[in-house]
Amino acid sequence: MNGAADLGGMMGFGPVIGEPEDEHFHADWERRALAITLAVGALGGWTIDASRHARESLPPAEYLSSTYYEIWIKALEKLLLGAGLVDADELAQRSSLRPGVPVPRTLSASAVPAALARGTRYDRPVDAPARFAVGDRVRTRTMHPTGHTRLPRYARGKVGVIERVHGAHVLPDTNAHGAGEHPQWLYTVRFDARELWGDAADAGLTIAIDAWERYLEPT
Repeated sequence: MNGAADLGGMMGFGPVIGEPEDEHFHADWERRALAITLAVGALGGWTIDASRHARESLPPAEYLSSTYYEIWIKALEKLLLGAGLVDADELAQRSSLRPGVPVPRTLSASAVPAALARGTRYDRPVDAPARFAVGDRVRTRTMHPTGHTRLPRYARGKVGVIERVHGAHVLPDTNAHGAGEHPQWLYTVRFDARELWGDAADAGLTIAIDAWERYLEPT
């Protein structure tokens, strides 16, 4: 969606400040935020795409004034309320006020390493052949969805080249809203930076994104 999370190419936010690769958390509460998000996500009440949409659909002022894991926790509260796993008064009091609802599965601490190592597969079989092949020139669609999408604003209506065909994968645009997986072919598309950013972009710089077939048109 065209929200505060889609910042690519936006000005006025200052430089991106890199951090050490092994620095994952700035405080102990951030570790707990990640842990509880993974644990509750494992209950099966929503998809990874729904969780992403919950974060990106926070009000812009709230999103931009929150730290990374604050955004995760605020989105988790939305998801818990929507799934009926907690009630608003319980969140307000930060306390359980009634018995919990049954859940289909849980993730124990001992099972976490294996679960993270295993990951989750999102590739799916489809009957239709891929519309595009490596080397094809394509144009991304100009679209402004009110729901979730993985096509960033800066890469819409731009011409690039298919670099890789990944097979068919779950479509986030529908999966985020409980409208089904609707798998489609997924491609890596490479763009010249000047196609995306104009003449001010660094010469020779290229940018690659992964794009589902519905995002692309032949040139």
